[in-house]
Amino acid sequence: MPGRDSAEFFLHISGMPKSAQAARSSRRNLLKGLALAAAGAAVSARGARGAETAKVDVHDSQAVALGYVENVSQVDPHKYPQYVPGSNCDNCLQLQGKPGNEYRPCALFAGKLVAVSGWCSAWTAEM
Repeated sequence: MPGRDSAEFFLHISGMPKSAQAARSSRRNLLKGLALAAAGAAVSARGARGAETAKVDVHDSQAVALGYVENVSQVDPHKYPQYVPGSNCDNCLQLQGKPGNEYRPCALFAGKLVAVSGWCSAWTAEM
């Protein structure tokens, strides 16, 4: 009989057949692994949120090619005749992320943020 301080006594497995003990141990190891994975994912997500995402530089080659500006009032309608008054990043189909933020991700500028008050020649009306 195991002592009162032993793991077998505490886990009530001393009288179990060896195959049942192994199955219980396997489930326990699985649950431990799942708990560790969940904790790791939570720490990873917290670290990713804490990192500051870069804003699109208006002088970046892709931004220049698309005519991106951070403020729609800077759009030259003669240079970009497709510009429609009232259009901006905030009402563009390409804009992603949560409404309410001044800078949000854009499908065209992977890993970077655009100003919701901005505009570029790839502007597409929301559906």
